[in-house]
Amino acid sequence: MEFIIFLLAVLILFTLFMIKQAFENNIREHSVRIYGDVTEQLRIFFISDVHLREINSDMIRKINTADAVIIGGDFCDGRTSFERIKYNTALLQTLGPVYFVWGNNDHEVGEIRLRKFFSQVGVEIIENSAQLLQSKNRVWLSAINDTSTMKYDFEKAFKKCGKEDITIFVSHNPQIFYRVKNYFKPQLMMGGHLHGGQIRFWKFGVHPHGSFSLRDGIPTLISNGYGTTLVPVRLGAKPECHIITIEIEQNTPK
Repeated sequence: MEFIIFLLAVLILFTLFMIKQAFENNIREHSVRIYGDVTEQLRIFFISDVHLREINSDMIRKINTADAVIIGGDFCDGRTSFERIKYNTALLQTLGPVYFVWGNNDHEVGEIRLRKFFSQVGVEIIENSAQLLQSKNRVWLSAINDTSTMKYDFEKAFKKCGKEDITIFVSHNPQIFYRVKNYFKPQLMMGGHLHGGQIRFWKFGVHPHGSFSLRDGIPTLISNGYGTTLVPVRLGAKPECHIITIEIEQNTPK
């Protein structure tokens, strides 16, 4: 009996630890150095897979400001109240202009309703297209629509982007990044979706851990995401959001 009580106590403590880890507020910082027409520094805030979670206001105050706020999909799901969506959106807008990319779960709250709300509050939805950011250089934010059909339209996503421009590409699902090189070479790629496996035992998880690395010569961010799916627990794949500092150096005339 004592052994069973001990095991139950260990299980309860382990579960509480996983719940605690799921609600951490970790800000990862990354930097990218690229060339452009004008020397400039851009500060990008990236957050994905918020799902049901309320974004921490103290964390946002700490970040303070960003030239662009990118929601990399799964901002909500069928469990998320619209009050939570409104609160999280308003909080992100205190940082700077907000751009939204569809994830596979966002449609569950009602696509028409979400589109209408974002239009009313000035959140730009980017889907199979590209949008110029507020910058001295020509910096495009390009994205595809992550739907259950998996019929991504890369040609439309990059149609506006010139080869001499700077392009940031976002897909909620990073598992399609290997296909991008067939259409275009952006200067930065970002995605989420995989949650880093959410529960990992040492190196082992359902999906790879989040990372910031070079893929085919392209700086690539894959986030563990900020929230959780199914149950609010994490282990070995801490929640995170990201600040990416893009250092743009002026091209030297040849």
